[in-house]
Amino acid sequence: MPNHLAGETSPYLLQHAENPVDWYPWGEEALEIARMLDKPILLSIGYSACHWCHVMAHESFEDAQVATAMNEHFVNIKVDREERPDIDQIYQSAHYTLNHRSGGWPLTMFLTPEQKPFFGGTYFPKEARYSMPGFLELLPKVAELYRTRKTDIEKQNAVLLKLLAQSLPAPDTRASALSRQPIDRAWEQLNRLFDETDGGFGDAPKFLHPAELQFCLRRYVTDNDTRALHVVTHTLEKMAQGGLYDQLGGGFCRYSTDHSWQIPHFEKMLYDNALMLPLYAETWLVTGNPLFKQVVEETAAWVIREMQSGIDGEGGYFSSLDADSEHEEGKFYVWDRQAVSAILTPEEYRVTAAYYGLDRSPNFENHHWHLAVTESIETVAARHQISQEAVQQLIDSARRKLLNEREQRIRPGRDEKILTSWNALMIKGMTRAGQIFEREEWISSAVRALDFIRSRLWQNDRLLATFKDDKAHLNAYLDDHAFLLDSLLTLLQADFRQTDLDFAITLADVLLTRFEDKTSGGFFFTSHDHETLIHRPKTGHDGAIPAGNGIAATTLQRLGHLLNEQRYLEAAERTLNVFSSGLSLHASSHCSLLITLEEFLEPTKTVILHGNRPELQIWLKALLPYSLDKIVIALPLELSELPDSLKMRSTPDGKISARVCEGRRCLPEIHSLNELLQMCKLHGRMALP
Repeated sequence: MPNHLAGETSPYLLQHAENPVDWYPWGEEALEIARMLDKPILLSIGYSACHWCHVMAHESFEDAQVATAMNEHFVNIKVDREERPDIDQIYQSAHYTLNHRSGGWPLTMFLTPEQKPFFGGTYFPKEARYSMPGFLELLPKVAELYRTRKTDIEKQNAVLLKLLAQSLPAPDTRASALSRQPIDRAWEQLNRLFDETDGGFGDAPKFLHPAELQFCLRRYVTDNDTRALHVVTHTLEKMAQGGLYDQLGGGFCRYSTDHSWQIPHFEKMLYDNALMLPLYAETWLVTGNPLFKQVVEETAAWVIREMQSGIDGEGGYFSSLDADSEHEEGKFYVWDRQAVSAILTPEEYRVTAAYYGLDRSPNFENHHWHLAVTESIETVAARHQISQEAVQQLIDSARRKLLNEREQRIRPGRDEKILTSWNALMIKGMTRAGQIFEREEWISSAVRALDFIRSRLWQNDRLLATFKDDKAHLNAYLDDHAFLLDSLLTLLQADFRQTDLDFAITLADVLLTRFEDKTSGGFFFTSHDHETLIHRPKTGHDGAIPAGNGIAATTLQRLGHLLNEQRYLEAAERTLNVFSSGLSLHASSHCSLLITLEEFLEPTKTVILHGNRPELQIWLKALLPYSLDKIVIALPLELSELPDSLKMRSTPDGKISARVCEGRRCLPEIHSLNELLQMCKLHGRMALP
């Protein structure tokens, strides 16, 4: 018989609906049973694409003996961390506090019926190994601990809750707390952490760190720091040539298990690729590196081909592709050398084997190869005494054949829930890439996804967090609102629609009304009317995705200047004040908020264009090199319901009028494109090529 997860929409929860474990989703029913029976709660948090979540499920949750022990001693609750990031944040923090080390997934926490954690870990094997206790042996011991040491648990809980409360940021009372010093310190820290050989920051396992790389790119754009540009370009080149990047199908995996980006954990997450698209596109805008353009084109094609819903014309983006297929991690992606040789011509195989390292020892399990660039086109051409053009043509032909062959394999599972926050990140990514490379189909993809969110996940003046099987539910979080507001501001710069501006203003007001801490400043992760949990996080540091507080503050600040709306500007400043200590103490962990700080100290320049559509496109294209540190909004003549701050006089012949503003200071209107370009060069910290 299926357990209590059978009625859920989350693919991760449904993966466990047939377990012999008597799983419940998080909710009042399970919590009430725990209170009524005075039973501890076994909370298991994971996500559908997670390899080690699958391992623990196969070893323990599908095992009748383990399930019997779980059902006897605990009320068992399963949570999808992607649907309930609020719960995940709380118990990841609790894990760190209890164990003095970072958590991860699967997260296994044992709670009192009042939701307070008293013991936990991540992956537990069924039987003891890897210097880890066996789950089957652990379960009765934890249950006994709960029954016999309640007083000690209560004391520990009091300390834990106090530490969680103390983790909330407090405003800095100093009058001049906000300065450029954290910006410079963050760059110094990232420069020290930079891996000179393989790029990226730190050692294995190696993550993408898009917020940090975007911050470094900004150091070049605004400060002309060529060292910062090297950090970005070297890292992006190494990532794109490694196995972290899908060399055949496009798109990035979540992280690399080694320091040189060769072997990833194979799950492909929507949010990672959403953040890499604009980073690669904007770095191409600075460098013109054709590799970066190739990565953007292939990743955008993968997103549209494999990750966008097409049902009834709807366009939401799916969440992830699994790490496993046929119960083996990476099986869909890795190759047998003889199989590759059989697919390709001898000429194709010869250069492809050299290019992707198939002529070297296997780099993956069971004598398999995972494709990563091991020799440059130039080296392969010299070795085989043929032209670089011929080598490139043979590799391109081989890649097409191998991709076609791979498409015949059993595919990894796809998590088809549509998350507002991750969709918002991809809307921005596809829009920015489409804007830079003048690809209307990418912008159209983003518009379809935005319209899907507005029609299906915006209900009764409230944003919802997740959609699947024709059902939208769960109150949206800070990230949903902040990222969506950011994506709207990006879309307004690519293709201005009055409805998008109206929606942006609505979302900005919701942020202030439902999420802002009016007393201390900053934004809580959950709304004021959200379910009451044991802690209400308010974080400013970036993780795999940027901090919601950083994106909210930056976007409100930009929108505040654009619309001359003081409430938005004040909310952004309050956010900076409350996180100012964190910015000083842990600068490089707060790169998103440092962008807010930089634009607070020197507001981003805004260029407003007004005129007929054909000529607007000419001006927008000419201004594209300056879009890295300026906001450019093009307003067609036919718009009539604009806020006063955006209204401009029409010229008699319908030609373009341009207004350049920095904060509230605006220069006289300009009617010459050359004059505007000269002004952009003159008033920017540097002139891009």
